[in-house]
Amino acid sequence: MSKGPVRRRDAVVPRTPDHHQATALMRDLGAGSLPHPGGTLLAHLDRVGDRLAAWGARPALQRAGLTHAAYGTDGFPTALLPLDRRTELAAVIGPESEEIVYLYASCDRRASYPGLAVPDGLFHDRFTGRTLTPATPLRRDFAELTVANELDLAHRSRDFRTRWGPELLALFSGFRVLLSEPAWQDCLAVLGPGRD
Repeated sequence: MSKGPVRRRDAVVPRTPDHHQATALMRDLGAGSLPHPGGTLLAHLDRVGDRLAAWGARPALQRAGLTHAAYGTDGFPTALLPLDRRTELAAVIGPESEEIVYLYASCDRRASYPGLAVPDGLFHDRFTGRTLTPATPLRRDFAELTVANELDLAHRSRDFRTRWGPELLALFSGFRVLLSEPAWQDCLAVLGPGRD
């Protein structure tokens, strides 16, 4: 991993102490040795955090991006930390960031995605089986993190873009009201018409 700033599109993404602590934790938990599309899970987490930073996401969301797979996800079941150790992640990235990571990991995508952009839409927690209605700011964080995650995969793999690009663009179009302008423009740049 680079210790200095990273250039993303036209922005320079600084490496902060928070970034280094979050990355070190993920490395210590084995993310550097787990294969993931585009390299290792650690490299993917780093790129997702950088993408969020390049969009101007606040530090709490950037830290969540750097650690978003700590508990596994609906699409990547390998957990680096069991849920009974949530306080360990919160101690490194902060409670707000950990809440975003938990929401992201707990999402039953098939059940939750359709109502995400609806203010009273239901969110299904795959860990507990509970249904909840996250507040709009948390929905925004979830949407931005979801987009950053999937765009990293799409950016790195032409096959992934070919197979999933149209479906992802349709999904993210439904999330549009929750997305920042930089996130939406990146969706169009990576998944939009004219992209091979």
